[in-house]
Order: sequence, then structure tokens, then C-alpha cells
Amino acid sequence: MPNTTPIIPDFITVHLGAPDQDAPNVTVPYVDYIKNVASSEIFPTWPENALRANIYAQNSFALNRIYTKYYRSRGYDFDITNSIAIDQSFVNGRDIFENISELVDSLFNDYIVMGDGIEPYFAAYCDGRELRCEGLEQWGTVTLAEQGYTPFEILQYYYGDNINLVTNAPVGTQTIPWDGRTLGIGDIGNSVQQIQIRLNRISKNFPSIPKVYPIDGVFGESTENAVLEYQRAFDLTPDGLVGKETWYSIQRTFNAVKRLNDLASEGLGREEVELLFNSFLEEGDRGSEVYELQYLLNVASEFNNEIPPVTIDGIFGEGTKNAVEAFQRAYGLNVTGTVGIQDWDTLYREYVGIINTLPQGYFSVSTLPYPGFVLRLGTQGEAVSALQEYLNLISETYTSIPKVAVDGVYGPSTRDAVLAFKEAFGLGNQGIVSASTWDSITQVYRDLLEGQQASRGQFPGFNIE
Repeated sequence: MPNTTPIIPDFITVHLGAPDQDAPNVTVPYVDYIKNVASSEIFPTWPENALRANIYAQNSFALNRIYTKYYRSRGYDFDITNSIAIDQSFVNGRDIFENISELVDSLFNDYIVMGDGIEPYFAAYCDGRELRCEGLEQWGTVTLAEQGYTPFEILQYYYGDNINLVTNAPVGTQTIPWDGRTLGIGDIGNSVQQIQIRLNRISKNFPSIPKVYPIDGVFGESTENAVLEYQRAFDLTPDGLVGKETWYSIQRTFNAVKRLNDLASEGLGREEVELLFNSFLEEGDRGSEVYELQYLLNVASEFNNEIPPVTIDGIFGEGTKNAVEAFQRAYGLNVTGTVGIQDWDTLYREYVGIINTLPQGYFSVSTLPYPGFVLRLGTQGEAVSALQEYLNLISETYTSIPKVAVDGVYGPSTRDAVLAFKEAFGLGNQGIVSASTWDSITQVYRDLLEGQQASRGQFPGFNIE
């Protein structure tokens, strides 16, 4: 499954001044940043439970700024400022208290969430002496710790009983930034999916923006219409394309309507961060996602001699790694031999480009190639009609698979037929059609069709149950 947990960044870029002030930026390791903030804002002699509660709040505040791209979505080239009026105190080059350093080492990838939310909570706080606030009051945590409150109880005292702690979050690079690519009709991938999700949520507050349906990661007409209406509503050039300006405008508006930078945050649901198009893969991995990777690489290899073909076995071995590296070199990606989000997006986009430019009748087989996107509830079009036809012929032999109407709409009946096919062939229990499932359905269809097309006197090749 794709990673749905916010990732702790390796580094953070701090602007040494107010946002619009002409001041330098410094990029420092994230854990060192939290140590600096904690050493600048709280006293090492405070009770440990108070220190821990404050570090949780400081960490959550900083991660919220990064995860919601609070500054970067506004066109700034930094993640946070050191202006204590709006952000946290960071003194570049200061000494770090030893006990605080040790605590941060154990806590820097733990943070607060609100309820079942995904994003780090905007844990606002103040010192509690010179300034009082609605969030955590730092000097107040000392009093509570001296009364026997645990760190979590201190946090609940200030932020409410509905908070939770995420512990041991993964550390690495943030996902789904703007990748420099202008998105438009025909594009496909996680970046498109994220735009669709955000536009649908924004449309609750701005009803002139039509809903995108289904959320399928494919930039089709409904996505273009929603983008156009968004651009009109927010005084952007109405071209139906998602470039840098529109991308970050959508991100800012999404954060605002969700109140992600507010104590009263609506929170992010898991469905808003789960990615449609696979997860990180590396050598040694196994499963349907590796199968899908191999399927797409093999198609790419047919049209690019630099990419070697691979055995489609669902095992990420040396041959698959070599093909991945060759693909990355051919398309100007970082040559890592592993597969991340940008690699998936590029691979899907190139696959769709290949099959859409082939002349009619190119494929000698009787089935369409995989359309390049996952078919699921709500998907419509030619690929769904073909799928329904394939399933209907298969159902004549495998009677546990129900027949469906060939209407080009992936509704509940089509999903049930897919599930029945998967059960019959041991392919799992998800009612979606990815490359591996499409390949299995079309192979069975072709085998059965060939058996039916018998010459006079030939046995048709089956009574199969």
C-alpha cells in the first residue's frame, strides 16, 4: 500500500527573518532544527514531562508548516521563518543543551494529530507569562508536570481529549510536490489524483467548481472543467492546465478550507493522502505492484531499445532493477534502481503515450492493451466496455462469474464480476483492475476465444468449471 503517513524530512529551510524581509535562508538537518528551537524556547531545568510535552508541540508545529507547504505554496523558497511573531524561535549557530538534545533524538519523529487526522496538528503555543494564548502555554506545562501530569496528559489539557500521538514516523523526502510538469488532458498519475481530491474538497466551499468523478488519477474532461472553474474563481488564467501557479494556489486554498494551519483543523482523511499509483519499490520486493511495474517496463522496452525486457513474475530482482535504471536514464530521471512517485508517474505517462499513438490494428491479439490506469468504481469509457465484454465471455465457462451489462460504466455489477474472476484465479480480493488483473483477464479471454473458434469437427477445448 502507498505510504499515508507524513514523512519527517531530512532537512528544513529556515528564513532568518519575517517572510517578506530581505534575509538569508539556512538549510539545516531537521533534527538539529528542533534541538535549536527547544533550546531557544524552553529551559533544560524544567521537569522532563514538561520538556517532552513542549517538544511534541514544537515538532508538530514545524511539521505542519512543512506538510501543508504553508510558505512554499505562497511562492517562498523556505519552509518556516524564525520570526517568533508567527513561527518558532531559531537562533542560527546557538549551543544546544545536552538533555534537550537527547530528548529530541528520541522524539523528533513523534507528533500530534487531531482525532483520525493525517497531517501533523497545528500545535500553536506561547510562553504563558508575557503572552497568553488558546494553545499550549509553556510555563503552564511546568506547573502541570509538577502536579504529576504525563506529557500526553499535558497536551490533552491544552489541545483537548481528541488528540493522538503518531510515533516513529518514517524519515525521508516529502511526497507530491509540484514536479515542474504542467498537467493537462491525457496526463496520469498521483499528481493528477492529488489535484482531483483537492478540487473536490474546495468545491464544498466554492460550489461553482464542479465535482471531479471518479477520482482516478486521469486528467480527463471533468478534471479540466474543475480546473477551469477554479481558475476563474481565483482570478488565474483560465487555460484548464495545472502549472506552478495553479498547483500552489490549489494547495493554499485546500489548506485554508481544511483549516490545516489552525487549531480548529478539519484534518486530512486517509482517503485524501492514499496514492492510487503504487508505492516505493526496490530490489527484493514482491507482489502485484512489482508485476505491474514489470508489465509497464516491458511495453516501454518494445519501443525503446535502451530498456531491456524483464520477466513478469512479481519479483523485483536484478533484471527488474537493471530495467528500472535503464528507464530512468532514458527519461532523464535520477538513476537509483528504485521506483518512487516520479518514476511511477513518468512510466504511466509514457505507457499511455505509447498505446495512444499506435496505429489501429497494431496489436495482432484480440484484446486491447492495458489502458494505463486502474479501473475502479466510477471509471467510464472504452476500456470498461472491453473489460465487460471479456468478463462476459469468460463467464460462459466460469459460471461463478456473473454476466454484466456492456455499458462502459464500472459500477457495482462490474466490480462484483471482477471480484468473482479474482477469486476464481487466486488474484486477491480488491474490486479494481490494475495491469496484473487486466493481463490475467485478457489472457483467459484470448485462450477461451481461441478454443471457441474451432474448425469443423474439432473439439472446442473445454468443459471447464
